[in-house]
Amino acid sequence: MTERIAGAIDIGGTKIAVGIVDAAGHILAHAETPTAPELGYQAALGRMSGILRLLLKDCDRAIEGIGVGSTGPIDADGVYGEVGTLPGWKGAPLAADLERLFGVRAAVENDADAAALGEARWGAGRGSRSLIYVTVGTGIGVGIVLDGRLYRGAGGAHPEIGHHILDPSGPACYCGSNGCWESLASGTAMESWMRAQGGDSLSASRICELALQGVPLARKAVEREAHYLGLGLANLVTIFCPETIVIGGGMMQSADLLLARAWEVVQRTCTQVPAARTSILRARLGSQNGLLGAASIWFRQSRE
Repeated sequence: MTERIAGAIDIGGTKIAVGIVDAAGHILAHAETPTAPELGYQAALGRMSGILRLLLKDCDRAIEGIGVGSTGPIDADGVYGEVGTLPGWKGAPLAADLERLFGVRAAVENDADAAALGEARWGAGRGSRSLIYVTVGTGIGVGIVLDGRLYRGAGGAHPEIGHHILDPSGPACYCGSNGCWESLASGTAMESWMRAQGGDSLSASRICELALQGVPLARKAVEREAHYLGLGLANLVTIFCPETIVIGGGMMQSADLLLARAWEVVQRTCTQVPAARTSILRARLGSQNGLLGAASIWFRQSRE
């Protein structure tokens, strides 16, 4: 019996990855193209659909559907809201356009939700009944999977847990609040804090390198990052008591500097729940997370 296959598209602010993935989680073919959002939605749609057609021609097989994980907001029908990194894409009906072009159903989710499904199906969260995926990079995104199903809020909304408030006296965020998790614990937050302390304009990865070298201000920046990362995780543990929290994103390249300290904060803070029963793990799918997450969207929907 031939393994089922699906098209997979991962749309970020800077690049779009397109692939073909089978139901066992193998990426059979893939390619990338710049997002180039300034050229508009239709141009990006043309590039991603063109790549998928070429990959299908090379594979000489038919896909049964298409899964898409995209930076958002994007609703359950695959229609974009106002996305800061994709100016001019608001109202674009991605799912409907892909269905029209390829004659198969398309399923679309926010990229953090897609990553959560991928890690639950094939990654570090495999076998967990309750899983929360947290991506920490330029911003903070969260996806929640309960009993194998993606959690959605009222009207199918994706919860923006990266913007729950930790310190109302903290730095301002584009979300309109002060001291939200993203404004305190993202890579961008670390960079901003370093500049505010009179340090050079450095990337988060460079700050972590300097911390390893013992530079005092860089070490303080990393300690602050780990503290606020831990506070946000502690809130998730207290509210959801999940079996597993999986953490991915660019900041996890420095996980050895951050996670032990963050776990100490969780243990100290979560006094009313059995925090020790929650496993906090690094994401396992790595660079394949985007495409495998996108594919898992389709395989989950087709099963349901």
